[in-house]
Amino acid sequence: MSNWPEAMGSEPIERLVPHYSFLGLPVRQEAFNDSRAVILPVPYDGTTTYRTGTREGPRAILQASRELELFDEETCTEAYREGIFTVGELGVTVASPRDMVERVRRAGEFLLSHSKLPVLLGGEHLLSLGMIQAVVEKFRNLTILHLDAHADLREEYQGSAYSNACVMRHALKRAPLVQVGIRSLSADEYDVIKARNIPCFFAHQLSAKNGWREVVGRLGPEVYISIDLDVFDPSCMPAVGTPEPGGMTWQEVTALLREVARDRQVVGFDVMELLPIPHLAAPDFLAARLVYKLLSYIFLDKKRTAC
Repeated sequence: MSNWPEAMGSEPIERLVPHYSFLGLPVRQEAFNDSRAVILPVPYDGTTTYRTGTREGPRAILQASRELELFDEETCTEAYREGIFTVGELGVTVASPRDMVERVRRAGEFLLSHSKLPVLLGGEHLLSLGMIQAVVEKFRNLTILHLDAHADLREEYQGSAYSNACVMRHALKRAPLVQVGIRSLSADEYDVIKARNIPCFFAHQLSAKNGWREVVGRLGPEVYISIDLDVFDPSCMPAVGTPEPGGMTWQEVTALLREVARDRQVVGFDVMELLPIPHLAAPDFLAARLVYKLLSYIFLDKKRTAC
């Protein structure tokens, strides 16, 4: 752990004491060594253009996580026993969005070199590109599962190719992409989906699906899951920068994630774009619960089918 790259703009990892750790778990050296998953918070929202403030998302998730019950009633497990470590916030640079993507990539490479499951907390969605770049170098049969209200397939947005509206356009160059929950995109993005034959499960189509087998069937053996919280309907997740009506429910999202974790190897994931609303705790708690729920699914013995 002492080789945490200082060039990423942070202190060496053993001196990184998070403002909050996930679930309030210890952050000692031996805890890192014994942990299967490592939480990486990155408080950056340099390219957001509608409602800013997702830089506050990681801290809000970590703070809310301290109120979670450690027992998951659906899996009958306590995922924290597998080891969940939280590093301090990744240092932010305002030099360029591309520099932030590079910092996340290097952090991801470090975690993967120590055989950890990386869990990225944002911050804006562009940051996911850095983790995807790191993961795809280690897992050559990777598919990206992208849960979002927006396609994020623009070639550029407001004059920049490094925008949160372009993140999956970049990711598509690295690995196959499957999209779920999309309900806001441009005509050009729709053309990309059709031309590249991207499996895209639009939100208005999801109610007609018989479970999630069709989605899972389009995934390769190794999966990176990227979750923009605006995939949820604003009625249950209002705390995002670009809310869109007609989104997915908690039950729909978690049912899909359980299917994926059961049938595929999840090699990393991110939860992005929480924009905390003062004095409204429910969205922060939902995001924290989502992280723990997905870890519970990933850590669950694949031979088990129920409690």
